[in-house]
Amino acid sequence: MLYHAQRHAQLAVSGPYARIRHPQYVAFVAILFGFLLQWPTLLTLLMFPFLVVMYSRLAVNEEKDMRKQFGAEFDAYAARTPRFLPSLSDTRQRG
Repeated sequence: MLYHAQRHAQLAVSGPYARIRHPQYVAFVAILFGFLLQWPTLLTLLMFPFLVVMYSRLAVNEEKDMRKQFGAEFDAYAARTPRFLPSLSDTRQRG
């Protein structure tokens, strides 16, 4: 999905990207949370919030770049697709 979209200079909007804009970061944070539960050390307790903030900021910066590259197409995608947490209700139009 992402690889194909990048190779063809298209916006990735299928698969997990149809539900959230940054599934790779959500997965990474879930893995970090698992490490935090598995090894609750001072280092993991300190690093977890720091990494969550850093990846959140990275996502916002990437979206600025996507907005420059894709313009209104990205704006429409962002309007219908949550950044990190999928919507519990599916209000998207089916065609």
